[in-house]
Amino acid sequence: MTGFEIIADIWPILLFSLFATGIIAGIMAGLLGVGGGIVIVPVLFWILGLLNFPSDVSMHIAVGTSLAIIIPTSLSSMRAHHKRQNVDWTLVKSWGPAIAMGALTGGIASKYVDGDVLRLVFGVVALLVSVNMFRPHTINIAPKLPDSLSVQRAIGAMIGTLSALMGIGGGTLTVPTMALFNYDMRKAVGTASSFGLVIALPATIGFIWAGLGVENRPPFSLGYVSIIAACLIFPITVLTAPYGAKLAHHMNPVRLKKVFALFLGLTSIRMLWSIWG
Repeated sequence: MTGFEIIADIWPILLFSLFATGIIAGIMAGLLGVGGGIVIVPVLFWILGLLNFPSDVSMHIAVGTSLAIIIPTSLSSMRAHHKRQNVDWTLVKSWGPAIAMGALTGGIASKYVDGDVLRLVFGVVALLVSVNMFRPHTINIAPKLPDSLSVQRAIGAMIGTLSALMGIGGGTLTVPTMALFNYDMRKAVGTASSFGLVIALPATIGFIWAGLGVENRPPFSLGYVSIIAACLIFPITVLTAPYGAKLAHHMNPVRLKKVFALFLGLTSIRMLWSIWG
């Protein structure tokens, strides 16, 4: 049974899944500064599996498409947080270039990384972050962010590379990293929304390049980016991201951290299960 025949049979389910994904991803992008990729990647991977695309290609497409969707989603979320003065632009300027270079590196490296490795990176890193964030007392390694520019750049480069390989925006790794340095949670979420754009733009370029000429990709794919999926999801995420930002502004920081950790933990377990389950 071909992918087109399966689509004809289950297209209402697919459309509903993509629509629901856009709503949840947009709200999570605004609420947690995550860019929405933490929702989009597992859903797209599941949909492509239903359509009988190879798991290796499916994971690359899910990650690349997620990164493309994060570009407009992060812009919407960033604007909403900026209006509430929750974006630390000084930090964006100091970490941004290193994060961008790391993201480009991760995007290009995806050409040489197996799909199971991408899923493993996604699942393990997300689970570790979730456990630390859910603890009553999150581990703090310093009372404030490091003053050394070289240390800041090293942190940014690592965040950018891992985020690109996971297909996520800035929040999933940036928010917990800031929490390690006792950084204000609302500011961390708002600033992370801007890092989503810094990560997604170069990483998407890398995934487009890495997927050129690869066989067994879905129709209308540009490299590892599904144009159809991106066009169906991103308008919804852009519309719903400001509502998540509004919710984050009014939510208790401790509760916000718990929501972030719980959602991240469930997603990481689901991704790891797809490898060994």
